[in-house]
Amino acid sequence: MDELIREVDTATWRKSTLSGSDGGDCVEVATLTGGHRGVRDSKDTSDPALILTPAGWNAFVEVIRNGAFG
Repeated sequence: MDELIREVDTATWRKSTLSGSDGGDCVEVATLTGGHRGVRDSKDTSDPALILTPAGWNAFVEVIRNGAFG
């Protein structure tokens, strides 16, 4: 896990296409080693990123697809 935490600092982050350009809700995602994903708030990238396992990422995406977050 320590390796993944270090990898977050050098990862290539991409902003969600659903994030508006008005500075509102903005989420960034990075692909990490072993299929893990990093998720963070693009408005404050100094805050810790959430690191998800491949199964956790799949569950997260499924919940979003099902409209759980509006």
